[in-house]
Amino acid sequence: MDRAFIFHGTGAGKYDHWFPEIKEKLEQKDIEVIRPEFPTPEGQNLENWLKILDENEAEIDENTVLIGHSTGAVFILDILDERDLEIEAVFLISGFTGKLHDERFDPLNETFAERDFDFEKIKNSAEEFFVFHSESDPYVPLEKAAELAPKLDANLELVAGAGHFNTESGYTDFPELWAKLEKFL
Repeated sequence: MDRAFIFHGTGAGKYDHWFPEIKEKLEQKDIEVIRPEFPTPEGQNLENWLKILDENEAEIDENTVLIGHSTGAVFILDILDERDLEIEAVFLISGFTGKLHDERFDPLNETFAERDFDFEKIKNSAEEFFVFHSESDPYVPLEKAAELAPKLDANLELVAGAGHFNTESGYTDFPELWAKLEKFL
């Protein structure tokens, strides 16, 4: 790994949750870390997020890992579905596809998550996939992760009591993710 992208989700930004902590640890290992700031909730749609990604000068290549939280995880699936990429690894935290059946989030996530993904293409884009989820996630039901992991030939990494892996759940540090990332250093 030479480079890591960290993608935030709905209502968050690049300075939230565990993103700064993971960025700092990676940079201490001389890994370039890119954390785009996407519009949310105003202006949140796949087209706008892809434009911001394309404005970034860092390349996504075979030495890259992608880390996404919530809608950021779905955004990774969109990227891998739409582009021909070969990357090192993908980490999806509280990821999902389809509707969450939550009127607060479904309209915001529609362009990202409500589509037919080519999972064969997606899973051939990366050497390894990791799906992190918690049974106590108040926004993304565990069933979503249980559906997603087998489509990617990924192990489902269940973290007890982690909620949505956000600050509100006490996640400003993410040791479980770091333990998996270290494998790629």
